[in-house]
Amino acid sequence: MHMVAYSQYDRYAAEIRGGDLTYVIGLTGGIGTGKSVVAQILEEQGAVILNADRVGHEVYLPGRPAYDDIVAEFGSGVVAEDGTIDRKKLGPIVFSSPEKLARLNAITHPRMKEMMRERLAEAEREGATIVVLEAALLIDAGWDDLTDEVWVTVVDAETAAARASERSGIPVEQVLERIQKAQMASEERIRRSDVVIDTSGTLDDTRRRVLEAWSDLARRLRAGG
Repeated sequence: MHMVAYSQYDRYAAEIRGGDLTYVIGLTGGIGTGKSVVAQILEEQGAVILNADRVGHEVYLPGRPAYDDIVAEFGSGVVAEDGTIDRKKLGPIVFSSPEKLARLNAITHPRMKEMMRERLAEAEREGATIVVLEAALLIDAGWDDLTDEVWVTVVDAETAAARASERSGIPVEQVLERIQKAQMASEERIRRSDVVIDTSGTLDDTRRRVLEAWSDLARRLRAGG
């Protein structure tokens, strides 16, 4: 994890955390809503980024606690030639059935949460001031209690699906289906968030909105919350 030097935000975070030096922003949003772009802008401002997708990939590795449970639940057919879980094989299985997806989540989500808790503690030990926990399923999976506040990226479903399709090569229709089946509705995610970032405009529009939210956070930390 890339760590940053102490900044003006150290003392602001310390004031509202009772002496602790790390303030955690949970950054969430559906597929294709621009989370990674917002995370990059926040990293440029000095935040440390903890990406749940990367943690998720570790959970699937051989030797990790979730690995044996996944193979036992879904069979050896999801194992690639190199012994790793082939997520391209696993995906169609779980996304075709809410029950199977729920079983996979029950295996992986608790393990991911503990790994993220460990990474956040590590970041604090190393002097990180503000950490952004970037996770599409932050609220869905109940990981938001690891954070001090939640930011959500939003855009209409069609735009989100088009972005995700262009990036992944998966047909737009299939992406839309995954969005509808697997992720919390945008309205509910907004309701449970503290800051909403609309990414429907240009990159410059998104950057302006993120920097406004970042400046507002600094003011709130300076004022004590």
